[in-house]
Amino acid sequence: MASYRYNTIDVFTAKPLYGNALAVVHDARGLSDDLMQRFTRWTNLSETTFLLPTTDPAADYNVRIFFPGGELPFAGHPTLGTCHAWLASGGKPKNRDEIVQQCGVGLVRVRRDGTRLAFAAPPLRRPGPADDATLDSIARSLRIKRSAIRDSQWVVNGPNWVAVMLGSREELLALKPDMMNLEPLDIGVVAPMPKGSEAAFEMRAFVGGGGPFEDPVTGSLQAGLAQWLIGTGKAPDRYVAIQGTALGRDGRVYVEKLGSDIWVGGDSVTLVEGKVTL
Repeated sequence: MASYRYNTIDVFTAKPLYGNALAVVHDARGLSDDLMQRFTRWTNLSETTFLLPTTDPAADYNVRIFFPGGELPFAGHPTLGTCHAWLASGGKPKNRDEIVQQCGVGLVRVRRDGTRLAFAAPPLRRPGPADDATLDSIARSLRIKRSAIRDSQWVVNGPNWVAVMLGSREELLALKPDMMNLEPLDIGVVAPMPKGSEAAFEMRAFVGGGGPFEDPVTGSLQAGLAQWLIGTGKAPDRYVAIQGTALGRDGRVYVEKLGSDIWVGGDSVTLVEGKVTL
């Protein structure tokens, strides 16, 4: 057994306990895949990350991202939380204003945006609207009428997200999905906020793999949604999204399109600093 530096980071919030928690294990050399997966299940968080030496000279750090059911090539809140933890532990990026993360999808750029960090949304691996059979299944899973779904899009960028749009925030917050029978397993739901709100949209994310749960604030989903919403003119090039209300959280996601890049950002707060023996 060996000891490793360990953090718990609250992501997409400036207020502790209102975002999405992430476990980060530093310098995880020597840990087997099985032990990484077991520790991830033990933390009982949506994701746990493991920092490792880079194998690409362009990268500043390398990370493996696990969820209770397996490993992910990319995920949003683990990207921001891991970068926050790496910088706080003394990490020095090659470029002062931009950090490069190596992970399963390759290299992901992270930039400093004042006190926040933001990642460049990776390309969608599967775009396009959902087919009729998938939409029927989503309606059953969400326990809503099919007619309540105003639009849909596959937004796969690591997790296999499929997103649907509802007509109002009230409909979104009233959802009571059949969590034990989600189909597909990763469903994102978005709705416009009332006029005059500080945010443009509110989202919810329902995950069936590795044990059904609702994710408090979901960077990968937000990134895919941003590409869809901005790309189709449903959202401006810069907006704020809310997630987590139904769970008593208050996540804030800051989206901005700059040139050909869409940046997804938020605040992060360190909650726990210590060591873990594995």
